[in-house]
Amino acid sequence: MRTSIIAANLLLLPLFLALTGCGKPTLDVVPSPTTIGQATPIAVHVRDTHGVSKFTATLAQNGAQYLAWQAPAVPKNADTTFNFEVGVKTTPQLHDGPAHLILEATSGGMFHGTTRWERDLDVVTQPPLVSADSDQHYLYLGMADLATMNVTGSYTSAGIRVGNQTFRAWPMPGGKPGLFSLFAFAWNMPPGTIPLAYASNAAGNDVTTPLTVVFPKKEQPVYTQHEIQLTDQFMQKVLGELDPNGTGDPVERFVKINTEMRQANNKTLADLRLKTADRFLWHQPFTRQSHSKAEATFADVRSYIYHGKKIDQQVHLGYDLAVTQHVGVEASNDGRVVWAAPLGIYGNCIVVDHGYGLQTIYGHLSRMDVHEGDMVKRSQIMGLSGMTGMAGGDHVHFTMQLDGVQIDPKEWWDPHWIKDHVVRRVDLPGFDK
Repeated sequence: MRTSIIAANLLLLPLFLALTGCGKPTLDVVPSPTTIGQATPIAVHVRDTHGVSKFTATLAQNGAQYLAWQAPAVPKNADTTFNFEVGVKTTPQLHDGPAHLILEATSGGMFHGTTRWERDLDVVTQPPLVSADSDQHYLYLGMADLATMNVTGSYTSAGIRVGNQTFRAWPMPGGKPGLFSLFAFAWNMPPGTIPLAYASNAAGNDVTTPLTVVFPKKEQPVYTQHEIQLTDQFMQKVLGELDPNGTGDPVERFVKINTEMRQANNKTLADLRLKTADRFLWHQPFTRQSHSKAEATFADVRSYIYHGKKIDQQVHLGYDLAVTQHVGVEASNDGRVVWAAPLGIYGNCIVVDHGYGLQTIYGHLSRMDVHEGDMVKRSQIMGLSGMTGMAGGDHVHFTMQLDGVQIDPKEWWDPHWIKDHVVRRVDLPGFDK
């Protein structure tokens, strides 16, 4: 009999706890802070069916505790987010160095269960200091360059900003002090934009300093204008390959492929910057496809003409290199394959990473003989040229990108340019000087 009573009470226990409020609130802090500065925003999601009778944020440093923020009581069935700031502005007793954040939420239930969340973090009030090299950087649209810099103080990111584009900084090779950044001056960057070396920290501090830049006295290059005459056969080929299940007006379908799919494909390419190596994977100048003729160059402006009417216009960010039908496509330099698969308008596409955000792109292949993760050597045959994707004839679409921004490859084919712009500023092991 006694056993039955105990068993019955155990079955009723969850109901009793729910009715009387013996539970504790749940706390979610996303993202979890690792650094606070003058006034760092904190967001805490609190859930408790009985409401919250008390919520406090406390900062501890060197054995002392300081109440940083306190919330009013929250009624029953509340599911709320507390947004507040912590830092030196709210707690002036803090100074730079290690600290401890404590969050406590007390249930509004009968037994006032309390949940405690705590985390070690750093107080950072001083901005970093950044200095850039004193080199003169000669820039024109579509090219790349390399800058060196030094950063002191606490920082979480550094690099070069050009307009609204950011290029990461990396530790100098060989263990030397300082940082360097390969950066691009994009084909569509407003002329005269000054690149800035920057450093930021998690406390919200951001500092910049300009590079010394020399722009050509003559006007920036005027991109070649081309008219692409679209035949019915080519339209059918593109739609059948890239929009096989589509319906509706062929012209609208083609333009959608040429705009929206192009944008999505270029984003996929740009995202491959996250798969780059933190070292040089190459040590010789880049090579151009052997015996190739350039049927199109970087940043050509293409007008698409169908039945005598212009239906679209796009910028072609690469070289169309043709030799013969199904010629072996050569790796421009040593590296690691980070993409080898169909990619919309680029057809069968291979992307090779060369380290530090520098990557080469090969499109329209009829066959691919490498796979993601493969290491390739300079001039190695990776597949065969073709006309997959948005290609009207057999060739390889070749271009380069730097931290996701597509650049003109021609400088990288020039060993003297590499010596002047790369090797003179950082150690490139094995490069023949």
